[in-house]
Amino acid sequence: MALTNSDKDYGRIAKWLHWGTALLFLASYCAVYYRQWFTERQTPENWTALQLHLSVGVTIGVLLVLRLIWRLTNTQPRICPGPAWQVKAAHWGHWLLYAMIFIMVFTGYTGTGANTEFFFLFDIPKFEDTSMMPALMSLLGVEYAAYEDVMDLIHKDIGGAWLVWMLILGHASAALYHHLVVKDRTLKKML
Repeated sequence: MALTNSDKDYGRIAKWLHWGTALLFLASYCAVYYRQWFTERQTPENWTALQLHLSVGVTIGVLLVLRLIWRLTNTQPRICPGPAWQVKAAHWGHWLLYAMIFIMVFTGYTGTGANTEFFFLFDIPKFEDTSMMPALMSLLGVEYAAYEDVMDLIHKDIGGAWLVWMLILGHASAALYHHLVVKDRTLKKML
């Protein structure tokens, strides 16, 4: 298998970026739900789960940048023939997933009140302590507390609670539909 994409298949790098992002999303959700369901506030376990969630989120953001660079600079495999609406839906679905990943990373980072310091791999100050925060608050004309409330709403209640899952479910369902019903190479290109 080649490192780069061909007009027939995705290469190793695209596959690692795709499946790595998927596994990290799952890890992020496991960490945050473990924190909410199984730990008490102000305990070391709660803090560790939060730090794992934040660190994985930062890693997903880095992978997103790498994925976009890779996608824009590499050949993309040919889309399997199908109705025009399916081709357009697939195209927009992929870009919606990229946008949702960006939104989740952005709202997670800018809306958290904690530093990211997990396992000494990351030492990223909370957004509130950066020089970007006052500039953004001035531009938006709001106080950070009001901004944080909106970011939390988007990150936790809209994106994290259901929108991300709808997009992932649609993406996986489409891949399985192509594999099991249409019986084309859509899923095989990424396996």
